[in-house]
Amino acid sequence: MAVHTRLKPGREAEYDRVHATIPPELAERLRAAGVVDWRIWRSGRDLFHDIEVVDYRAMRLALADDPVNLAWQARMAELLEVEDDYSGEDEGLPLVWSLA
Repeated sequence: MAVHTRLKPGREAEYDRVHATIPPELAERLRAAGVVDWRIWRSGRDLFHDIEVVDYRAMRLALADDPVNLAWQARMAELLEVEDDYSGEDEGLPLVWSLA
């Protein structure tokens, strides 16, 4: 699953610092919700997430009311241009092309 988010202006360095080490309990909750790997690339304020997950919608719904995730999302809302509501309705980025 590929997802795009965008930082508020001037929050790039803080976002990088916050993500240098995520809370172990958050990593545990992500894995329990089916996340195999989650990588984020940043280009200026644009963030590109590559999420390897068993079932993306199920993961989002499982974490929607999780207190550990809610605390993390509250912290991310301070940095992101558009707050993530964890509704589970998003489809991620559509695949346009693949070399394979």
